[in-house]
Amino acid sequence: MGTVTSSQAQSNSLPTTPQKAAKPARSEAATGVLFGVGAYGLWGMMPLYFMLLLPANSIEIVANRVIWSLIFCALIITLSRGWGKLGAALKNRRIMGTLSIAGFLIVINWLTYVFAVTTGNTIEASLGYFINPLVSVLIGVIVLKEKLRPLQWLAVGIGFVAVVVLTFSYGKLPWIALVLAGSFGIYGFVKNRVGGKVDAITSLSIETAVLTPFAIAAMIAVTLMGQATLLALGAGHFWLMAAAGIVTAVPLLFFGASASRLSMTGIGLLQFMTPVIQFLMAINFLGEHMSFERWVGFAIVWVALALLIVDMLISFRRSSKLRKTTHAEA
Repeated sequence: MGTVTSSQAQSNSLPTTPQKAAKPARSEAATGVLFGVGAYGLWGMMPLYFMLLLPANSIEIVANRVIWSLIFCALIITLSRGWGKLGAALKNRRIMGTLSIAGFLIVINWLTYVFAVTTGNTIEASLGYFINPLVSVLIGVIVLKEKLRPLQWLAVGIGFVAVVVLTFSYGKLPWIALVLAGSFGIYGFVKNRVGGKVDAITSLSIETAVLTPFAIAAMIAVTLMGQATLLALGAGHFWLMAAAGIVTAVPLLFFGASASRLSMTGIGLLQFMTPVIQFLMAINFLGEHMSFERWVGFAIVWVALALLIVDMLISFRRSSKLRKTTHAEA
């Protein structure tokens, strides 16, 4: 910006006819935000999709999600000529082992989430994703031996208080929220071990391929028990179930496109879209009830998240200043 080439200089000296001003190219950061909003927005809207799949139970829905996701991934890999990348990943034992663990973690997350939505517990599911950043911080302390900053410690302590309050509110431990937060937090940690060695589609393909034999076995079991709905409720229901592949893969692709363009701080701030949308949807569209005690518990969680966000922004600002200083000195 502000640089003038020789050809531009020559053209400035000649008479020109009025031309329509060219649209400025959208910045990479703006594109990343759009992809991020698309990813987290679609993930937030998923409860509506799962409600459309009723009366299928959570086991059948997740089994179909695994199988159709693998089929859709195979189609994308074929179109993008990505079989070489997949083959290289399959030959790497470390990557295969890590992604196999990730696959079993994500299927626990999917089963719990679908169960929550289809049994009227979407609010508690959204709580799980609100708690998830706190779990990620704890994993950093326990597993990676990271040192927490004061605001992070305060946020974790407040989060613990929130769980206690919500336990009294629900009359039981909010296990759905804790399983969702724990499984997704550990899943993120495991996937981080792979890093940039595999792209999103290759990763999802391997994870679902590992799970597919179990998904097929689950479908057979559901059919033998007379509970299968895939072929029993007409073409509309069949194609809604088959759409699970697209519903799973598209936001993941959007997320990958966003993550490659935004900082971790940007991604971290956008991720709160999903539980907010889920929470609002549960109250306004799914008719779930929030008691006063639950409002108190959620408010405490939001205070903890606000502290994490403030800490995140302060840390990002400091690191940006440090980078600028280092660059200037160099």
